[in-house]
Parts: sequence; C-alpha cells; structure tokens
Amino acid sequence: MSQNSPLFRKKTVDQILKDAHSGGEGGLAKVLGVRDLVSLGIAAIVGAGIFSTIGLASYNGGPAVSLLFVFTAIACVFTALSYAQFASTVPVSGSAYTYAYVAFGELFAWIIGWALILEYAVSNMVVAISWSEYFVSMLKGFGITLPGWLTINGESAREAFQKLQSVGAAQLSDYERFAASAYESAPTIGDFHILLNLPAGLVTLLITALVYIGIRESRTASNIMVVLKVGVVLLVILAGAFYVKPENWSPFAPNGVKGVLSGVAAVFFAFIGFDSISTTAEECRNPQQDMPKAMIYCLVICTILYVLITLVLTGMVNYTELKVSDPLAFVFQKNGLDFMAGVISVSSVIAITSALLVYQLGQPRIWMTMSRDGLLWKRFAKIHPKYQTPSFATIVTGFVVGIPALFFKMDFFVDLTSVGTFFAFILVCGGVLYLDHKGISARSKFRVPYINGKYLVGILFAVAIVGLLTYGKSVIVEWRMLSFAEIMEHKLLTIIFWITWCTLSILSYQHNFSALPVAGILTNLYLMTELGASNWLIFVIWLAIGLVIYFSYGYKQSKLAQK
Repeated sequence: MSQNSPLFRKKTVDQILKDAHSGGEGGLAKVLGVRDLVSLGIAAIVGAGIFSTIGLASYNGGPAVSLLFVFTAIACVFTALSYAQFASTVPVSGSAYTYAYVAFGELFAWIIGWALILEYAVSNMVVAISWSEYFVSMLKGFGITLPGWLTINGESAREAFQKLQSVGAAQLSDYERFAASAYESAPTIGDFHILLNLPAGLVTLLITALVYIGIRESRTASNIMVVLKVGVVLLVILAGAFYVKPENWSPFAPNGVKGVLSGVAAVFFAFIGFDSISTTAEECRNPQQDMPKAMIYCLVICTILYVLITLVLTGMVNYTELKVSDPLAFVFQKNGLDFMAGVISVSSVIAITSALLVYQLGQPRIWMTMSRDGLLWKRFAKIHPKYQTPSFATIVTGFVVGIPALFFKMDFFVDLTSVGTFFAFILVCGGVLYLDHKGISARSKFRVPYINGKYLVGILFAVAIVGLLTYGKSVIVEWRMLSFAEIMEHKLLTIIFWITWCTLSILSYQHNFSALPVAGILTNLYLMTELGASNWLIFVIWLAIGLVIYFSYGYKQSKLAQK
C-alpha cells in the first residue's frame, strides 16, 4: 500500500503542538518537574511487579531471574532513550500513539493507541488484584477476616475446588485451600456461585476519583507513597540480607535458560511504568529537558532495587516456595518474622496504590489525545473546567479497569499486558530511526547517542548465526522434530525475529542507522518470542476489534481527513 494512502497520513511535529495548545477543550495544568516525573515513574515501576509478580518469576526461573531483570532493563534502556528523544521532540500527551502518528502515519498510530489502551487498562487490573491480596492480608493482621467469596475471582476458586475433589486437600497449597473453601462457602443462585474481588473494584473506584479531582492532588499523593514504598523495599533488602542462606542460591538456574525466560512477562510487566511518564508531557513544566532525565533515572534506580530484592527473596527461602501473590510478606513469615511481614503488608497496600494511581493517570490522557485527533468520540477530549483533567475519559477508565478486576484472575492479565507493551516499544524504537532518516531529529532537544550501525548490525547478525550453528545444535534438533503447523503456532515470532534482524542489517548498511534503536527493536522482539501463543491470539482479536472501530469512525472523522 502506498505511503501516500490516507491510511498513512502523518502529522507533523508543528501540527501536533498546535493541536495540543488550541481548541475549545481547555488546557491541562503544568505542574510537574523532574522530581515529580521520577516519582511517578518509580510509582509505576516499583508497584505490582516488585510486590507480586516477582514471586511467580522467581518460582519459574530461580535466583537467576535477577539476571533477567538486568537483561530486561537493558532492553528498556534502549527503548527509554527512544522515548526520551520523542518526548523532547513532541512534548504532548499521548505517549507512543503520538510518536507513531509522526513516524508511521495514522493507521499505525491507531493500532498503537489501541494497544496502549490494552496495556494500561489490563496492567491496572493486575495492580488492583495484587492490591486486594495485600489488603486482605493486612486486615487479617489486624484480626479482620473478610468472607473469602468477596476477595477472590470465580475462576481461581472453581479450579481450586476441582483440584480438591480430584487430589485431596493434602496436595493443595495454602492459597488453593483458601480458594476451595471460598468456593464452597460462596452464596449461590441456582448452580452459580457468587464470587468477586470486591477490594480490587473498590480501590479502582477510589483512585479514579482522586485522578478525576486533579494532577496536583495525584502528584502529592504519589510523592508521599513513593517515599514510603522505596523505604519498604530498602528495609526488605537490608533486613532480609541477615536471613539469606547462600545454599538457597544453588542451583542458580534450576530450570535452565528456558525457566528464566518463562518469567519474561512477569519481569517485563515490572518495567512498563516508565512509558506512563510520557503521558503526562503536557502537565510537565519543561518536558523537553525533564522527561529524558526522568526516564533514565527511573530505570537505573528501579533495576538496582529489583536485582537486589530478587537475590534477597531467593536467598531467604527456596525458590520453589515463591509461587505466592505476596512474596515480600511471605518470606518474612516463613522465617518467623511476623512483625516484619505485617509492616510489609501495610506498606505494600500503600505502595501498590501509587502504581494504580499512575496507570489511571496515563490511560485517560491517551484517549484524550486520540479524541483530539478525531479518532475517538469528542467527549473523550473533554477537560473539566475546574479540575483541569480529562473528566469523561477518566470515568470510563474507572469502569474499564474496575469491573474486570472484580471477576478475573491476575496471571492471565500479566502476559496480555506485555504483548501490547512490546508492540509499542518496538514502534517507538523504529520511529527514532525514521526521525533520524528524515532529519526531524535536528529539532530534538535530546537525542539517542549515535553509534553507527552500518557494519555493526550485520556483523552481529553473522556472529549470532555462527553461534547458533555451533552451540545451538539442540535447538536445531528441536526445530527439526516440529511439524510445519507446530512451527507456525509456536515459533513464528522467532522466524520473524531473524528475518527482522537480517532486514535491519541491510537497511543499516544502506542508511547508516543508529545501533541503539536497532538494539531496542531486536531485544524487545526477542523477548516477545517468549510469550505464549494464546496471548497473541487474544491480542490479534483485540486489534481486529480496534480496526473495526477505526474504519467505522476514526478513518472518516480524523482531523487529517477533514483537512
């Protein structure tokens, strides 16, 4: 399809800046500085990832998951540099959606905006469910026990009950016994058992109300909660270090590389928060200078915290015991430190609340930006005259997040979130190559450090092929045993990864591409290959629904179409 097609109509940087600062919807309050942005980033990154999904990742990969955090952080650094360049070039709300509009055109912008809706909404569901687990645990510490059927999703309870029937109570974990008990005690309508995660729904409602009231109030709340949560993480690291048993670190990678990489979705989920910084660009006092700094500071601080806390967790208890939703409190309970476990449960409730707050801030601002461009209904762009927030979009976000959080389980959402995020990250890295190629980077106040990839990308591709043929014979044997249908189902993304690397090697030679954005594309694409095929199927269905909405509304109503 031709680049001149209406599907690929692009917005210039000047157009985007003009649209953001004109129109009758009103403006957003400019109140955020570097410290506030770093605080919002840490609030999002040191959230459900460190307090919940880190346990599942450690269970699958053992202590070696600490290295996966480093590898994932490196992938995120390449991406963060690309985000930072775009944020300094196009300092408006909209995140990767806006950046794609400049680099790839309207169709890609819509696809990435639709994927970001999935990323923010679904990740907030995970955070809300995780918050509920810690909240219920905290209440138990104060002697208050909520009915089990009000604190669990129906699927988990039903699965646990069925397992109880088939293998007996002795084979169940503590959580599964609780879930089975909740299923049995739940009120029923006919044969239907009423089970819902009420705390997850209520906290979403309260956070949505705070976000609706204003960015100043959200900023203040976030700053306070971030100080507390970093304090808790440091307390866990310092106190836990005294209870580390080095023998728990052996074997370091009990399930091999495959086991470590199976935690990719859980680990990557922990890092997606820095994307949310870019959604607040219009509320930043000096976005072109402050955003790049904030993104890099966030990643460095959070990576160090994640690596240290993973080593402490897997050192305090054996990795096989970490398949729990509240691992930080669990390891202290396991070591007989109930007081510390109680402190962590209380603090975690507050800490995870701040992650919920940041994601609820990001989602409405993406919808607002898409609405300004005519791709979504005009009401999504409405700014509250008193609170200076996207009011209608904020209310819709509350419903979109809160209702599924009442009824669904967490691990389903973790993988699904990562699919949309990887997709967005790859387009942002590719967009920087476009900015460089078209000379738009000349107006960027921050640029990704240039390392000439003319020969480097191709040389590394050749080295990787030789290394695979020399040291990856078991992988080659595995591929030969698969049928064509199995390869298409399970290995298609791996094939796309190698084809992409080959293509980028040729393009880098032709156009002197910068090596760092290319590295960002390849590392994100490689991590994508580790996600399950079922997640991709759901993502494709989600995109199909989005394209129906785009062609039935956005394609005709787009402001570029009107012009």
